[in-house]
Amino acid sequence: MHGQYIERALQQEVISCLRDFPAVTILGPRQCGKSTLARNIIRNAGETVYLDLELPSDIQKLSEPELFLHQHTGKLICLDEVQRMPEIFPVLRSVIDSDRSNSHFLILGSASPELIKQSSETLAGRIAYLELTPLLQHEILPTGHDNVLPVYWLRGGFPDSFLARNNDSSGRWRDNFIRTFLERDIPQLGFFIPALTLRRVWQICAHNSGQIFNASQLGTNIGVSHTTMKKYIDLLTNTFMLRVLPPFLPNIGKRLVKSPKIYLRDTGILHSLLRIDRFDDLLGHPALGASWETLILENVIAALPGWDAFFYRTAAGAEIDLILTRGDRKLAVECKASAAPRVSRGFWTGMEDLGIETAWVIAPIRDAYSIAQNVTVSSLDNFNKAAVTISAL
Repeated sequence: MHGQYIERALQQEVISCLRDFPAVTILGPRQCGKSTLARNIIRNAGETVYLDLELPSDIQKLSEPELFLHQHTGKLICLDEVQRMPEIFPVLRSVIDSDRSNSHFLILGSASPELIKQSSETLAGRIAYLELTPLLQHEILPTGHDNVLPVYWLRGGFPDSFLARNNDSSGRWRDNFIRTFLERDIPQLGFFIPALTLRRVWQICAHNSGQIFNASQLGTNIGVSHTTMKKYIDLLTNTFMLRVLPPFLPNIGKRLVKSPKIYLRDTGILHSLLRIDRFDDLLGHPALGASWETLILENVIAALPGWDAFFYRTAAGAEIDLILTRGDRKLAVECKASAAPRVSRGFWTGMEDLGIETAWVIAPIRDAYSIAQNVTVSSLDNFNKAAVTISAL
């Protein structure tokens, strides 16, 4: 499977934004496919220049950045791993302002708070931001993998992990990714945290994935303060390793859970941190439900860009895994890792509390069916097909 190019759903949006903005930035975790996507786009974009800012030879070309960039006016210039050279942003603004044409720069970066802050301040009104996730389920369906869902669920969406020749190769890739992220990528972003400390934080988050975030309790587990733990969580969130899902807080006069939930963002990384090596091991593991929620959350949120994501829980026990809102529209999604999914009374109470008209219960099943008016039990694939219609309404 290695060497296979999987077309990314984001590709057409990148091309569209390049037509509308001088600069487009694709942010996402290392190794999620940003460079591959960019190379595929610029292959059909006329005259282009590609610079990998991890290569000393390409960095040398930008020793006089204004001179170099002006020499290539009219070309699409791709700057990969731009977080390695944040001082380039004022120069980009100068070049853009001297020639306000669109399709000028395609910028790739692994996110850091400083990178986003600096680039947005410097290039305000000149730049569009897009996020590339690891592979989504509907992107990998055409790969020809037999029984694709268990493979995707176990290995996660990082292309090199998913496309590995077997589970052992995939596991080795993920173990190396985790080590490189902790020992190289984090220091390169300017954070000097012992790799062993951050690994322990990441593993604690894996064991608590899908749970309410309690900074004091988690900090106690590794001997740090709640403020330090929050800083670690922010770092893992800003580098796309964690998702912090906020609570939905409508003014309905009920006692609501007001702390966020935390999720690892890739099931393959989650399984590596939990030492789950085989699909059969996952099926018998206490983290099975949290793992399925991770898979569904990332795919559903990506399928409905522009919608805000929350969870809902009251002190009385009403609970819905995922609430998606856009304006006055609300959708509910419940995640069930079962071939015969059943929802709790708390789900129905939450539906009534919030006045939700449409809900989905997403499970590893083949055929969709209704369990109530506008409540559909569905596979992830069927939901993705419906999401196209939902977005168009």
